[in-house]
Amino acid sequence: MPTVTVQEQLSSGLPAKQAGTVEVYDFRRPTTLAREHSRVLEVAFETFARQWGTQLTAKVRVLSQVTCEQVIMHTYDKYAASLPATTAMVLCNLQGIGAKAVVQFSTSAALTWLTYALGGKVTTVPEARKFTQIEQALVHGLIDDALEDLQYSLGSLLPMPITMDAIQYNSQFAQAAATADLMIVATFAIRVGERTSTATVALPAEAVMPQLGEANPTSTLAKAKELLEAQLIGVPVDVSLRLTTARVLPGRILRLSVGDVLPIPHAKHRPFDVVVDGQLLARAAVGSNGSRLACIVIDNEEKSQ
Repeated sequence: MPTVTVQEQLSSGLPAKQAGTVEVYDFRRPTTLAREHSRVLEVAFETFARQWGTQLTAKVRVLSQVTCEQVIMHTYDKYAASLPATTAMVLCNLQGIGAKAVVQFSTSAALTWLTYALGGKVTTVPEARKFTQIEQALVHGLIDDALEDLQYSLGSLLPMPITMDAIQYNSQFAQAAATADLMIVATFAIRVGERTSTATVALPAEAVMPQLGEANPTSTLAKAKELLEAQLIGVPVDVSLRLTTARVLPGRILRLSVGDVLPIPHAKHRPFDVVVDGQLLARAAVGSNGSRLACIVIDNEEKSQ
């Protein structure tokens, strides 16, 4: 069974605090990212963070910095539950995808950005509230630029167009996706001037995961021989040109000194042996290649010794 459900508590007399809470887990829909997928997404969202920070600095005319803190995968229900009750949730359409992407940030932080953008000074944190029509139009411009940066940063990971749809202010009532839909959630720290706030970008997993490919892909045994040969072809080996070996006693070796002569039983007319790791592969004659010595293979029949 791909789904495991355990709901009964221990009733063996143990203290109540030792009875753990068990959640339902569907192995057909893992809610964690594979390490290689997580790293690819982290790099993409870090690129987006730099682009977003540069864009905010240009728009609000105050030094801004955006930092990607983590990238995880949650169900939409769990993601929405982690957000403040009152916040700005920009719902975005993805062509061909039923679920919507979400760009979430504090309304107080957004009002601070708009105050800077209009040339004002921020002395206190604005009260969290819904945007007026003018403020919403200004936020729309900021988000449109951010979505362009997001599309550029993700590149082939997000091949479909993404456009802004609407702004919701209650995280519990915003219906961006079904409760069980998986979302890839990136969390960002946004520093504008001296004030820091948190924002998130949530993308439907079905829009991104197909481009990431299979995690830990395996190959079938049917092509094992071909794959092994292809790998071995690229492995460097040492090749030597060798005379016929001579057998001598250890005492002769121990008494060797400068000027001694060791006779080698290799006929003058006999070609040399081409050897790889002690294995005779071919026979060759001595030649030259420019200013370097070379060997000319005259017999490539493999022979075991």
